[in-house]
Amino acid sequence: MKLEAVPLFTRVNQTVIMKVKIDTKEKFYVVTLMESILADNIAADLTQLVTKFLQQEIKNVVLKLVDVENIETKAAEDLAQLQQSFYENNASFVICEIKPAVEQRLEELELFEVMNITATESEAWDIVQMEEIERELLDDESEEIR
Repeated sequence: MKLEAVPLFTRVNQTVIMKVKIDTKEKFYVVTLMESILADNIAADLTQLVTKFLQQEIKNVVLKLVDVENIETKAAEDLAQLQQSFYENNASFVICEIKPAVEQRLEELELFEVMNITATESEAWDIVQMEEIERELLDDESEEIR
């Protein structure tokens, strides 16, 4: 089931803080951040937005950062924590299509290796699918032990 992508805006005192597009796929949401800089306040808004998906039937998120050219330190740390939060809740969180400058910044902060990052949305989709299968197998094993 594919729904039409809808641009969303977070507003504070009529000032646009964050521009995102959300596309619903069968097993995950694709959240595309339409900003050139991932600043601390935008990361906080993004975290608030995507953690709501953990309460939905579809919990997995692919974060597409194709437009982001720079990321602030706290924002990068927030993304790493956000990913951890998803995995603690048996959901996938994969980042895709990052620019070289963002990758370099994540490497400098020693976050790149601990984050689930792919080059393309298609690869992110593959990871979500594999992790879904893995969770199903682990659930089956847990039930057999009982």
